[in-house]
Amino acid sequence: MAHRILLVDDHEIVRQGLRALIDSHDDLDVVGEGASVEDAIKRTGFDSPDMVLLDVRLPDGSGVEACREIRQRFPDVKVLMLTSFADEDALIAAIMAGASGYVLKRIRGDELIDSIRRVCAGESLLDPDMVGRLFDRLRTGGSTDPLLEKLSDQERKILGFIAEGMTNRQIAAEMFLAEKTVKNYVSNMLTKMGMSRRTEAAAYMARLDAERDEPPETWADGSLEPH
Repeated sequence: MAHRILLVDDHEIVRQGLRALIDSHDDLDVVGEGASVEDAIKRTGFDSPDMVLLDVRLPDGSGVEACREIRQRFPDVKVLMLTSFADEDALIAAIMAGASGYVLKRIRGDELIDSIRRVCAGESLLDPDMVGRLFDRLRTGGSTDPLLEKLSDQERKILGFIAEGMTNRQIAAEMFLAEKTVKNYVSNMLTKMGMSRRTEAAAYMARLDAERDEPPETWADGSLEPH
């Protein structure tokens, strides 16, 4: 029997491309689609998939939240996270939520099909480039920049998101915090750094980026831009 796949992505054109790719293989069958966290949970119950191919960023919340809820309600259903945004915090959150894998949208079609089959077979997989970056960062222990040394781990994460142009609301959704909590973190962070505006902090990170000749958090590689 074909493995039953549910697609959840807020971009219709992405879902259409994924459906065409997946349905071209006899052992895989797309049984439903969704565009939100609410859709992901409801359609899992309605369509009884073997696996949910789930976007990390959705208009009504995080795909990580949807993954956690799906795994709690339907423990036999596997979840493969799919995103164009290479973020180690989301990677860790996805693992903790019970995802079987986390791959980037720059993956080739044949590699994605292989990943889907492996997850449906009960394997666990993660994007190797992303895991490599995560382990490298853990081994190096982060930056030794004097201003960044003053910040807590949480404040450094928020600074990285600010450097990417994210708003407090977007940061709150990404880190599963209240927007007011993020606002307080930003205020404390700027005080420690001797700055008054978040644009100053973003510019500072850009200068560090230029000095190191590598992106601080986004690891842009010329592939699809983040949502």
